[in-house]
Amino acid sequence: MTSPGTGSPEPARVPGNPWTAAAEPGALPPPTGNRVRVSAPAGSMPSIPRRPERDAAEAFYVRSLIRSQLRLAVSVALGFLLLLVGLAVMVAAWPQIHDVRLATIPLPWWLLGVAVYPLILVSAFLFNRAAARNEAQYRSIVER
Repeated sequence: MTSPGTGSPEPARVPGNPWTAAAEPGALPPPTGNRVRVSAPAGSMPSIPRRPERDAAEAFYVRSLIRSQLRLAVSVALGFLLLLVGLAVMVAAWPQIHDVRLATIPLPWWLLGVAVYPLILVSAFLFNRAAARNEAQYRSIVER
């Protein structure tokens, strides 16, 4: 389609498109280009409840919780990494393992491609349990 007298193509009218279907009933008007600024009424502040200041003991316990959670995360990550490296070293150092096949797939592929996922799940489960135990200890100390 071309506009009469201009020779330029007219955009196709797609049903439901507000920019090309201005003649449709219930269609949105084309954008005017004017911006609208939306702001809160002057002098109004949302009421945010303030927490009381932490005392030195609470700050100490929070820091110790953060340190224990960090120590736990690093130890689980290092343990998982050591297991992965050990598995890779075992596959590389033991050449006879390449001859073992399960369902025509070499055993190293099974070990490195499939056996890793149970390690991930066990690591995550142990981490969650230990982290919950750390937080329960922290709550029991703070709520006294």
